[in-house]
Amino acid sequence: MNYLVDQITLHEAQQMVDEWIKKYGVRYFSELTNMAILTEEVGELASVMSRKYGEQSFKEGENQDPADEMADILWVLLCLANQTGVDMTSALRKNIEKKTNRDKERHLQNPKLKD
Repeated sequence: MNYLVDQITLHEAQQMVDEWIKKYGVRYFSELTNMAILTEEVGELASVMSRKYGEQSFKEGENQDPADEMADILWVLLCLANQTGVDMTSALRKNIEKKTNRDKERHLQNPKLKD
């Protein structure tokens, strides 16, 4: 599989991660280990965001690319989805439907979001 593509579906992304793990990663880490790694990656994104958009400054040689950290998060999330049998395309569709049904009026009526 070509790992350098312009656009992919979530399903294709899950397949790409699975193929990479089987070819180069030997096996998946345990679900608990991947959950810990996911938490670590979210922390790394938080660090980049607080330095790039907040008051903190970057340290010498520190990663400044939020896209790289977001991709790390997506990678581990797709690993967890593969390990637990979650179809992320279906899960995302259901989640968007849930949010739409729950919040379709809420945000429009929120005075804090008015310009």
